[in-house]
Amino acid sequence: MDIKTLLLALALGNLSLCAALFFYQRETRHSGLAAGHATWAAAKQCQAVAWGLLYLRGTLPDFLTIAVANAVLFAGFALDASALWEQAGRRVWRRYLLPLLGVAIGVYTGAWLLGLPAAERIAIASVVAGGFFVAGAAALVHGKRWSAGTMLRRYLVVAMLALALLVAARGLLTAALTAAQMPGLGWLGVDLIQSVGVAALYLMMLSNAFGYLLLAREQAQAELARLEVVDALTDVPNRRGFYNALTPWIALARRPGMPTALIILNLDHFKRVNDNYGHPVGDLVLKAMVDVCKRQLRDSDLMGRLGGAEFAIQLPRTSLEAALMVAERIRNAVAAQPVKAEKAVINLTASLGVTTIRAEDSTVSLFKRADEALQEAKQAGRNRVVEASPAAAGALEA
Repeated sequence: MDIKTLLLALALGNLSLCAALFFYQRETRHSGLAAGHATWAAAKQCQAVAWGLLYLRGTLPDFLTIAVANAVLFAGFALDASALWEQAGRRVWRRYLLPLLGVAIGVYTGAWLLGLPAAERIAIASVVAGGFFVAGAAALVHGKRWSAGTMLRRYLVVAMLALALLVAARGLLTAALTAAQMPGLGWLGVDLIQSVGVAALYLMMLSNAFGYLLLAREQAQAELARLEVVDALTDVPNRRGFYNALTPWIALARRPGMPTALIILNLDHFKRVNDNYGHPVGDLVLKAMVDVCKRQLRDSDLMGRLGGAEFAIQLPRTSLEAALMVAERIRNAVAAQPVKAEKAVINLTASLGVTTIRAEDSTVSLFKRADEALQEAKQAGRNRVVEASPAAAGALEA
């Protein structure tokens, strides 16, 4: 494949990808999915325009097909890297990549205006392309241990670094050999260096395109898996997630040692909040209450939402007396922290039932005992902590 055919293939490939992204974004504009791909879509648009201009070299003025084309291409590479950083949760485009892009465009345009040989300009462009893809690879390992990354991420990091090195080496070696008027280094001729570099550039573009799409799919699947066990509103485990985390502690209760305590908490008269102020205010109240409770807990403690305004709290290696103290502390904190909404200040109270996991417990018997203590707290006037009675345990055993 000669260079002109490669440029045409890259231009048409990016154009077709841009068309697919356009229709995808129209369908997902209101779902929040399109925003995460906006930077990457802009990168593909820049690259489509740039490869098209480079293909038309000799037909259009050199200013468009050399200076402008490479500037737009650099912007596409920078946006590619920025899209990967945004996917990693950091927006580094304006702070880091935009200044680097400005320097790269300035250096290349200056080299063209000064009339430097094409080999030297190719070296500059190759180093810039390789540098931006190295920046994209860095986003894939940011804040993660190598062993903690998925196989896809590790493959993309290795592939992007290797291909970026080949692309940069192609430009630098070509410029060095041209300046020295040498046909090559032994068997490593200029033609072979050019072929390897062009192939590396093509593979780098393909790896980035398919890699980003696969990473987006991997991220979406991970989020779906997370939402199966996490409450989307309060960001604490939902019923399934809490039960999954509690199961090992029920098994450990059969061994001697410090017990694990369970607290069930229910906001008093929460239905009135939804009825009087609306569900958005009710959601605000729930999130505020979770924040208040978390401030009273240890890092090893776990809070989960069972449904509505009912929550469960697991206290590992905690005696019943200590759990009662924690529950009382939570009750006082909830009562002392009113929630400020747009049109009201809402005072809250909570009722809590407390028990510990026993050797004979199952999930059903444990929650039944704690829920009976919670119901007793409500019947006694609410805004109080009640310990599960030993009599309830005896009735369950019978």
